Amino acid sequence: QVQLVESGGGLVQPGGSLRLSCAASGFTFSSRSMKWYRQAPGKERELVAVISSAGYSTNYAKSVKGRFTISRDNFKNTLYLQMDSLKFEDTAMYYCNADSVWGQGTQVTVSS
Repeated sequence: QVQLVESGGGLVQPGGSLRLSCAASGFTFSSRSMKWYRQAPGKERELVAVISSAGYSTNYAKSVKGRFTISRDNFKNTLYLQMDSLKFEDTAMYYCNADSVWGQGTQVTVSS
């Protein structure tokens, strides 16, 4: 069964950090580029970051560049998103994605 399971979300103060994880199963993780998306209430889903299958190439949305880092461990079949210097506007449900496969999401709330 193809599956993506996110974890690591939570409540954090502005300026704080969180690391999201996405555990993949049921497909050849190391052969797929992977993405993180987010969706805030009342807004469209937004592409946050992309990483190539081997992890050598990454791209970021302008809104998170320099603050977020996408990475992966192909031995553990796990995708990560390190989020630093978090802002109120980073509050959203975060999803990992591999082509047509989506996780259930993990909530990130930035609040003082």
